[in-house]
Amino acid sequence: MVYTLEGRAALITGANQGLGLAIARAYVQAGANVMLCARNPALLAQAHSELTALAAPGQIVVAQTADVSRPDEVAHLVAITLQHFPQLHILVNNAGVYGPKGVIEAIDWDEWVQAISINLLGSVLLCRAVLPHFKAQHYGKIVQISGGGATNPLPRLSAYAASKAAIVRFAETLAEEVRDDGIDVNAIAPGALNTRLLDEVLEAGPEKVGQSFYERSLQQKAQGGTPLDKGAELAVFLASTASDGITGKLISAVWDPWTELPEHLDDLRRTDVYTLRRIVPKDRGMDWGE
Repeated sequence: MVYTLEGRAALITGANQGLGLAIARAYVQAGANVMLCARNPALLAQAHSELTALAAPGQIVVAQTADVSRPDEVAHLVAITLQHFPQLHILVNNAGVYGPKGVIEAIDWDEWVQAISINLLGSVLLCRAVLPHFKAQHYGKIVQISGGGATNPLPRLSAYAASKAAIVRFAETLAEEVRDDGIDVNAIAPGALNTRLLDEVLEAGPEKVGQSFYERSLQQKAQGGTPLDKGAELAVFLASTASDGITGKLISAVWDPWTELPEHLDDLRRTDVYTLRRIVPKDRGMDWGE
């Protein structure tokens, strides 16, 4: 299905490469005005140039460098964004890093903390900054990019795994806080992507990331991974009116029938499907521990 974002404005972090750029490209093609944000000014300028060329007459594409882990830069980013777009409708929290690779007692502690600051605290800071605006207009869409670390342990990538799991629970919690404000908050599991993060794993080698994860990464590299368009398409859906009322969910771009979710709003609202929950023995067919 084709979802339109015409008349909508979006702020997208980590938008200069990889999935963030793919989402920004899909948003422009869907008709949105976009603010691109990233730390690397050269790559951001390239992304801005590419997307400006794709924009239709009257469509606005702007860019602003910012480090999402710094509260002052986040505040400035949102202020500049609102100057360009007095009505901001969508926030995409995509900026993220793997962080240090290795066993927890051997990695650099400052690098571990920095990964948490970017992946988790950066997302929270952006949400805090845009929520007063979203609440005032009684509408908003927050799209959080999650990852494999949210639902599976990732030995030797503990900062990444911990931050991604925390991001999903924060999205679930925030969704409940703003349920009566017309704001939807969801997280996306985009699949196994062949991006710079995969290249980092391969460069680190099996001695840092573990033999099993390294071999899986080599296989993923060879097979091409999940197309970036999968996650971008889901991000467009979650930013569109078609997804209104879907909130507090972790949705897989690859495995979940997300195009059909509007038909199941009642089930989504009254159950904990597509959320992080504890598994008890009876969930696995065991007759003990109830």
